[in-house]
Amino acid sequence: MTPPNFRTISYSARFVSRSNFCRTFIRHSSVSTGTELPRKLKRSERKPWVTSVNELKRKARLEREEKQSAREQILRPPENGLLVKELIPVAHQVYAARAELLGCVSKVAKTIALYSCSVCGEAHVGHTPHKIRTCDGVGSLNNKEHRWMKGGIDHILPLVESFHLYDRLGRAVSHNEQLIVDRIPAVVELCIQGGVNIPEYPTRRRAFPAYSVAGRIIDFERRFPKEEDTPGKDINTSGFWEKKNNPVEGTEYADANFVNLREVAIRGMESWEVMRSGIQKLLSKYAVHTCGYCPEVQVGPKGHRVRNCQAFKHQMRDGQHAWQEATVDDLAPPVYVWHVRDLNSREPLVNDLRRYYGMLPAVVELFAQAGARVSGDHASLMREDIAVPELEEMKLAV
Repeated sequence: MTPPNFRTISYSARFVSRSNFCRTFIRHSSVSTGTELPRKLKRSERKPWVTSVNELKRKARLEREEKQSAREQILRPPENGLLVKELIPVAHQVYAARAELLGCVSKVAKTIALYSCSVCGEAHVGHTPHKIRTCDGVGSLNNKEHRWMKGGIDHILPLVESFHLYDRLGRAVSHNEQLIVDRIPAVVELCIQGGVNIPEYPTRRRAFPAYSVAGRIIDFERRFPKEEDTPGKDINTSGFWEKKNNPVEGTEYADANFVNLREVAIRGMESWEVMRSGIQKLLSKYAVHTCGYCPEVQVGPKGHRVRNCQAFKHQMRDGQHAWQEATVDDLAPPVYVWHVRDLNSREPLVNDLRRYYGMLPAVVELFAQAGARVSGDHASLMREDIAVPELEEMKLAV
């Protein structure tokens, strides 16, 4: 069995056949600010908790008391199965922004070269790959130099998938259902649960709320269903092997209104910010869970029960995931790359001057090199206010 490694997670063959997840994934702390880079996590280190452990214990204690009291508990949307009306436009904005972002990235990537390390998966944006020795993957060279190859969109914009839930209040996906239930991008699944209707991925829309009695969900629509709401009538049971025309991944970006690359980059930068800000608003109401040790994400009130975790001490958990609350970086992970200041220079970034260089999310760096203006949130990460000396000058510095 392949030893567990956070930077290179080898999924089983039957699971990879249904997933386009990036082959390598560098784990960072999901709690980051706009003034400093997130810290790289060790192999044995868990992702930071969004909610403190003491607060989680307090909530669990209150839930146990509610179950023992056997009283009816009134649930608020979306816990009762209804949509949050004020977030329905936000879900449509996020869905449209993601489609536009993919189109902008694919068009700009035709002009600006993308590179990826074949060992550790680190990405680089620009025509000359850097010479900074940060390769620490399995099989890396002794001098930690990268082995660059041509990269693609998946290396700067990783695809994070989640199981699609027809009923978000239903039971969790079991291990035996992992090849039956569709897997779609987690951002799209969040938008569907937020109010976006996609014909190929139907979901149940309730007209009456569900109730909680002694910790159990009581669904009156399930006991007295409406005639027009027949569960499973629009679900295609042919299986995952039938190829579908995925409207999410096959979205083409119409750039007829943009005459140059800079306008496409500006539009893409706006879409990136709109998508991330919209995801943050949706996460304030809709629950999303992530594994504390691997990049797996499940959109819904509870995590799935598929035993495919191969991260740290997965044997002790029988392959089950250590679910916790997810953040924006878990659904739309920003792959940080070294920032290139001088686009006209063909000289690569060198290892001796790495402390003078800044970093940016790969998508932001791609659009910045195409002419888009970087927002003030990333100003400190770029380190434009620090002068980069020559190699001879650095040797004379005390």
